[in-house]
Amino acid sequence: MALTRVESEQFLAEPHVAALSVEGGDGRAPLTVPIWYQYSPGALLWVLTGARSRKTRLIESAGRFTMMVDRVRPSVRYVSVEGPVSGIEPGTEEHLHEIAHRYLPERAAARYIDFARAELGEQVVISLRPERWLGADLG
Repeated sequence: MALTRVESEQFLAEPHVAALSVEGGDGRAPLTVPIWYQYSPGALLWVLTGARSRKTRLIESAGRFTMMVDRVRPSVRYVSVEGPVSGIEPGTEEHLHEIAHRYLPERAAARYIDFARAELGEQVVISLRPERWLGADLG
């Protein structure tokens, strides 16, 4: 059964690991990678990622991307959202803390933040303005 827009937004607001897809360029298939994201109903969706990553370069070139989240319990449910990039800005400590604490318990979040600072290099926040929604609950 198709999800309503409100149900889709509520599901997307939960901390699922998303699959991000963007046109792969040069005759390649779309790049699809797992990623953490942040979203609140009615707001922009954003991801924090490497400033010099292939993903970032492809998103800059395409100007849009798709995110898909799903689950299998208690029923199979998914939401896919696609739209234009609304901004790319430098990632901040606040972004890093927000995303780490969305997905990890306190102690693990602190370890991840230390790791990210030491190993991940410059980060950017890429924001998406949800434009097209597709969602269903197959339970």
